[in-house]
Amino acid sequence: MKEEKEFQTESKELLNLMINSIYSNPEIFLREILSNASDAIDKYQFLAIQDPKKYPLKNFLIRIVPDKAKRTLTVIDNGIGMNREDMEKNLGTIARSGSREFVRRFEEMKKQKDLGIIGQFGVGFYSIFMVAEKVEVRSKRVDSTPVLFTSDGVEKYTVEDVEDKDLGTSGTSVTLYLKPDTKDVSYSSYLEDYRIEELVKKYSDYLHYPIRMAETHTETEKDKDGKEIPNSAHPVTEDKVLNSRIPLWKKPKSQVTDKDLAEFYKNRFDDYEDPLVSLYVKAEGLANYSALLFIPAHAPYDLYSQDYEKGLSLYSQGIFIQEKCKDLVPDYLKFVKGLVDSDDFPLNISREMLQKSPAMARIANALETKLLEKLKDLEKNDRTKYEAFYKEYGNYLKYGIYSSYGTNKEKLQDLLLFPSLKEKKLVSLSEYLKGMAPDQKYIYYASGRTQEEIRLMPQLESFKDGKEDVLLLDQEPDEFALLSMRDYGKKEFKNVAEVGATQLSEDEKKEQQNLTDEHRRLLDDLKAALKGKVDDVLLDVRLGNSPVALSTQDGLSLNMEEVYKRQPGVEKDAAPKARKVLALNPKSPLFETLASLGDDDKKIEAYGPLLYEEARLVEGYDVEDKKGFVESLNAILSGRKEEKKPSSSEDGSSKPQAEGAETKNA
Repeated sequence: MKEEKEFQTESKELLNLMINSIYSNPEIFLREILSNASDAIDKYQFLAIQDPKKYPLKNFLIRIVPDKAKRTLTVIDNGIGMNREDMEKNLGTIARSGSREFVRRFEEMKKQKDLGIIGQFGVGFYSIFMVAEKVEVRSKRVDSTPVLFTSDGVEKYTVEDVEDKDLGTSGTSVTLYLKPDTKDVSYSSYLEDYRIEELVKKYSDYLHYPIRMAETHTETEKDKDGKEIPNSAHPVTEDKVLNSRIPLWKKPKSQVTDKDLAEFYKNRFDDYEDPLVSLYVKAEGLANYSALLFIPAHAPYDLYSQDYEKGLSLYSQGIFIQEKCKDLVPDYLKFVKGLVDSDDFPLNISREMLQKSPAMARIANALETKLLEKLKDLEKNDRTKYEAFYKEYGNYLKYGIYSSYGTNKEKLQDLLLFPSLKEKKLVSLSEYLKGMAPDQKYIYYASGRTQEEIRLMPQLESFKDGKEDVLLLDQEPDEFALLSMRDYGKKEFKNVAEVGATQLSEDEKKEQQNLTDEHRRLLDDLKAALKGKVDDVLLDVRLGNSPVALSTQDGLSLNMEEVYKRQPGVEKDAAPKARKVLALNPKSPLFETLASLGDDDKKIEAYGPLLYEEARLVEGYDVEDKKGFVESLNAILSGRKEEKKPSSSEDGSSKPQAEGAETKNA
């Protein structure tokens, strides 16, 4: 039965972009087809391990067949194959592969004239339309009818059952009908033997299945003396293997260059950029394995989504076992890509056996150690590259600390970097420690949503001219990580917004205590006016020019409270709350006005909420009670207006107020 269907609207948009836009590197189409063929054989071998009767092992190969007369290029494999349902799922739609995001990224990259992002969103197959005007895909799974998929990549495609004895028990053939040559592009070159061989060497040499092609060359017969016989030249066809078939991870480390690793990564993981970090590990001893590990230059677009799957490809004795083995990398290194091949795993290994395998645990621990050693080496010897890594993935290192309740502290603490109040660069904890004042007791930090907001915090005023530096924590995981660590180099972490965090001199302590005793009634009245909003109202002589600030007690900061509120599924009232303290600057003109109110309880009651909301704004947070804030502000402004009206005499005439009798207001 032949069915004709239309691509989804979103798929049409993507196909149109791929066919009609100018690509910087159309030759990668062959890499995509060959990679798909290799994957198909991998999947067959995996099923053969599970069910050898249904999937008997065979001589696996991939064949390339150019036909200059028909202008076609065909790639054939004897892998798992596809049935009609598979065709619909894998070729009939590309919306499932994130094509909206692909289109968005495509437009961005097109502006930069760098369009090498084919394959990143599962659309590698469609790269064929860069060079082909039509494609035919014949495929057969074990115990199923061969199916033919035909499309010109514009709007429609057809799927039909066919007869095809060439596919054997299972396999796939992809036939490209090449576009006509243009003034700028010779599509015919992809039918030349030398060009095909060049592309296979460049992109697919590491595939561990033979890629075969029949090449024809001219030979001349020679006589017994080794001399060429005239007019004896004749064509000879030779079935040639184009790739070396030695997987990169099977080669000696001395023979593998950084360029080899980068090319392998880009081909294997469909990236257009070299990896930021490449690591080739070959180990013998308690665990025998080879591993290729990579950290992408940029975080995958879906890294922070719940659907992102971590893991390394797993091979046993060179045979593909599992696409993404989660047990090989910890969650805080989920962005690492690569593969592991070990002879310590039996070929019939199952998921349950993997989870119980001592070899798996040893390899996972060893890989984690190797990766962290590599990162520490980068931090020490190539700070620019390390900071590029940290910008993309630093939050995951912090996650590794607080998600383990600090047990990963020793592994990860020296990899953390933070901006600071006084340095123009990111600062490591060891660098902060070296720059500490001799008598400094704590490692100080301040937290908030942005560096700009943090720098405006009143509690930082006394640090700007002092010797102590302050770490500026502007990322959500920062404070959670430091609190999980508790200390570094035997120096505790201290939030500058916490009551009593700063070290007052004896004179400052005495001054602050005297002022507190003098204005105890005012402080108690404000505390009563702010019941339910703050736990206390205190004086702080180290607020600089700021009249008011919002401090905290008992560890939970304002920033952490805000982070908890923003967590999905957490109701606002159910989130943990910080113990807030309203700190007043006794040296500010505002405090002088407050002190002059005396026993005016109504004004103190009205001013309290305004002071609280002002403190929130100064700390970089929104007004909590907007309606109450506006009502209090209007009430005070209205009272001020009334007090400024000219006084009236008993006979009704108006007289100006006496000089110096203006009303004081906050």
